Amino acid sequence: MRFGILGNLAVWPADDRPAHLPGHKVRTLLAVLLVHEGRTVSADALADVLWGDEPPGNLIGALHTTVWQLRRALEKAESGAGTRVVSRPPGYLLDVSAHDVDARRFEYRLHRARAATDTRDRVSILGDALAEWRGPALADFTDAEFARPAIARLEEQRLTALEDRAHAMLELGEHSLLVSELADLVVRHPLRERLRAAHMRALYGTGRQSEALAGFDELRDLLAEELGVDPGAELVTLRQSILERDPVLAPSPTPITTTARPVTNLPAPVSGLIGRDAAVVQVRALLEASRLVTLHGIGGVGKTSLALAAARQVADQYPDGVWLVELSIVAAGPDEPDPFSAVADQVAIALGVRTTAREDWLTSAVRAKQMLLVLDNCEHVVAAAAQLAGLVLQAAPGVRVLATSQEPLGIAGERLWTVPPLALPTSLAQAATSSAVQLFVARATDASAGFVLDDNTVEAVDAICRRLDGLPLALELAATRVRALGVHELAARLEDRFALLTQGMRGAPARHRTLRAALDWTWELLTEPERVVLRRLAVFSGGCPLQMAEDVCAGGPISRADVLDLVARLVDRSLVTVTDVAGVRRYGLLESVAAYSAERLREAGEEADVRLRHARYHADLAERVLPHLRGPSQRRWLERMDAERANFRAALDAGARLGAGGLALRMVNALAWYWFLRGRLAEAKRAFTVALDGSPSDGGSPRATALAWQAGFGLRAGDASYDLDRFDELENEVADPVDRAIVRWFLGFTRIGFGGQDSAEKYLDRALGEFRSLGYAWGTAAALAALATRSILRGDLEATRQYGEESAALFRDLGDGWGRLQATDALASLAEVLGRYDEAARLHRDGLRVAEALGLWNEASTKMSGLGRIALLGGDYPQARELHERALRLAAEQSYTFGQQFAEVGLGLVARREGRLDAAETHLRRWLGWCRQLDGEYGVALILAELGFVAEQRGDAEAALRLHREGSVAAWGTGDPRTIALSLEGVAGTYSLLGDHERAALLSGAAQAVRAAAGAPLPPAERGDVDRIAARGTSAVGDAFAKRVGDGRLMELSEARRLVFDD
Repeated sequence: MRFGILGNLAVWPADDRPAHLPGHKVRTLLAVLLVHEGRTVSADALADVLWGDEPPGNLIGALHTTVWQLRRALEKAESGAGTRVVSRPPGYLLDVSAHDVDARRFEYRLHRARAATDTRDRVSILGDALAEWRGPALADFTDAEFARPAIARLEEQRLTALEDRAHAMLELGEHSLLVSELADLVVRHPLRERLRAAHMRALYGTGRQSEALAGFDELRDLLAEELGVDPGAELVTLRQSILERDPVLAPSPTPITTTARPVTNLPAPVSGLIGRDAAVVQVRALLEASRLVTLHGIGGVGKTSLALAAARQVADQYPDGVWLVELSIVAAGPDEPDPFSAVADQVAIALGVRTTAREDWLTSAVRAKQMLLVLDNCEHVVAAAAQLAGLVLQAAPGVRVLATSQEPLGIAGERLWTVPPLALPTSLAQAATSSAVQLFVARATDASAGFVLDDNTVEAVDAICRRLDGLPLALELAATRVRALGVHELAARLEDRFALLTQGMRGAPARHRTLRAALDWTWELLTEPERVVLRRLAVFSGGCPLQMAEDVCAGGPISRADVLDLVARLVDRSLVTVTDVAGVRRYGLLESVAAYSAERLREAGEEADVRLRHARYHADLAERVLPHLRGPSQRRWLERMDAERANFRAALDAGARLGAGGLALRMVNALAWYWFLRGRLAEAKRAFTVALDGSPSDGGSPRATALAWQAGFGLRAGDASYDLDRFDELENEVADPVDRAIVRWFLGFTRIGFGGQDSAEKYLDRALGEFRSLGYAWGTAAALAALATRSILRGDLEATRQYGEESAALFRDLGDGWGRLQATDALASLAEVLGRYDEAARLHRDGLRVAEALGLWNEASTKMSGLGRIALLGGDYPQARELHERALRLAAEQSYTFGQQFAEVGLGLVARREGRLDAAETHLRRWLGWCRQLDGEYGVALILAELGFVAEQRGDAEAALRLHREGSVAAWGTGDPRTIALSLEGVAGTYSLLGDHERAALLSGAAQAVRAAAGAPLPPAERGDVDRIAARGTSAVGDAFAKRVGDGRLMELSEARRLVFDD
């Protein structure tokens, strides 16, 4: 069995299949024992590492259990391995030999390399030693205090080994093999002079004298800035030798390693590749199937890192080597007469062959080879790279090419694989599993050792990763700012990302030192028409279909017919993303590309014109779609509008900001019904405010319509500050009679169940008359559904049935799913009142299915609460509680205040009936103030009645009487018989507690009479309160209580009211 700490903690039994270690504590125990290299670790020390300041009650027992779990895991992986965990006072040790642990094998080979007298042997031994590393030492314990000394020691040994190997390879004349590898290392470790010296010598030996001298200057400046010191004497001497072109520094014309030449120039990985394991597997599979594979993607997405990782893993499949050809150093442009020769020269340098005057020198060099060429950064010389790849592949059947480029090479046989950004978190709870978060955290920890991902930082890290699209380059640049800003300030400052992300790694390619530089590099490769379309696409938020891009991006030198080809070319260049939403292809920009392109749009002086064109398009679109949201294709058009949600917002804001107030009003009036269906009440309120603030006060019909919608949305969102009656002054300004009737209906609809019931009924009655006279079936059905709901609240059961059934039939004919929900909701309430619970539950379940299918989540939460109510009436309290909790979560997710109130008051009712009085009071009081603020008499009456019963059940008669009397005021104000009856029963209970059983009996009888007259007897499951009152009275006065109940049934309602309020 072998153990690994040079990377993530790993265990390999004899069959080399990684063993599973269960749980973090078991893994930590093994890591601690491995770090101590066979020495005993005391039980106290182990307990401190495993549990810290929060030890379990039975600490010794818990430690024994963890040790047993580790032994069992090792034994399960390999018979007999469990005995390696040895109990030895005062603790435990891991019995392993030096050969069993990768870190000890690594150290052993370092000693061998230093003792080797042959340079070739030393290079080979050091290569074997470094091959033990799979990633950073103890990579899954970097924040653990016990691991830090070992991590620091091993990392220093690794860097020293890399330096030793580099200097040995320089002795062998292998300068060209080292350039890329050492470039990456000096970026990560810019202050190591010995590493810098090797890099300078490698650069000089490959003819890059100026870059070698620049490396010295960079180190000198860095030492002065960070440490206040000068470079050492050895490096100063090397600089002078390079300046003087000292022949001693030149590599041998005939490398002395001809017989033992390494078969790769791939740089050793400086750090682990995060989040790309599956991608490496896919790239390897493509290389097996195709001779030319191009990794294609936007700059900074990690194409090179992925290509190198895949190439390293397949290196043993190519006897003649895997060779990196770095093309970013090749100059390109109109002043370069022969880019193909420049690309070919880089191949020659990588392969270590000499160019000749013969035209076939390249094909002759590779014809009989079995090798992999990695052509990196082809985009600026894509034609030359494509020509060379095609030439090599035709001449050498044993050669394969792995290319990286921002656009395809475009030759026969090419297999494209688009490198995506790193995966973003699916939720905050799962953030640590996201590859984007893992990369950011790893680099942030490099920059600031104290940084950790925890409950305090996870939300900011999630925002950073999302705002930066999961682009590895952007994440790494952002991570360097954590030390100075912290993640919260960093996230807040990303609006100005190009000014913020400027602190790249020294030694990195210039195009990767800042986010702007990376995008500048890409911009310079575009033609002028491509630049025009790209900057115009920046006005879209969330992408757009092709037709939309054609309409908005055309203009000036770009015709509508040109846009398709230009967008396709931008897709090929990885600047435009393509997604499929509801069966429609959408073209969009990553956020950083959009921000960059928006800057270019402003520089071109086109911003106002293009944004207004975008706003006009979306105002027209909203008006075209609106009729479809009231019919059989409702679902399809809702999904279409969902896809454009961000565009509508951007268009509205631009229209208002640029002085197109009329356009903004058109848009919000057309979007109002969409927002209502989707339950986006806060979004609607904000939009109407933006549009109205940006339009003149004499805006006529559109402004009057918008004011009415705004008032209705305000109330629907729980804001009572809007004066709905103001619409009476504005209604004549709404020119279109259908629009006028619709907003009148909406204002009445939003008032149902709240104060101003006469006003609500007036609006609804007038709207119904207008819809009927206009022959507008949808409006007629909507008004009927609202009147059915109003009727059930007033206790008019027959009107509820008539209105509801007529509305349901009309909506069924129209195919409007939302409308069917409204009509059947009233009919379900009617069935509930009449005690037909199965029918009510069926209607609610059918409605829930429709709501979920349409994505009408506000309606879905209401239906869940309705089902919870039926479960309550049936006495199934656990089911009622579960349904109301689901409804509450859903309503909260949608910020649907009405739904939250409905669900939580339902939870209060359930809790009281289960005897959980404190919980009931908490649920109910949370909504009492809200109902009062909205003049919601129905809600106030119900909540106060329930709170009164809570007080009565606690034996607090004084509080109960006060609450029930206050609730009775609201109950009588509703005019609803059932609400009045409930208030009478509540007061009766209080008097029974006070011992006034006569008044309790009379009020109980009056409540029975009210319910009977309304045709809505008290459901059996709801008789708990009245049965308790009757039992208390009968116990006190015997049969006289029932007699007085009968008298109460004959009493005038006004007399009952007097009994409620008179002492």
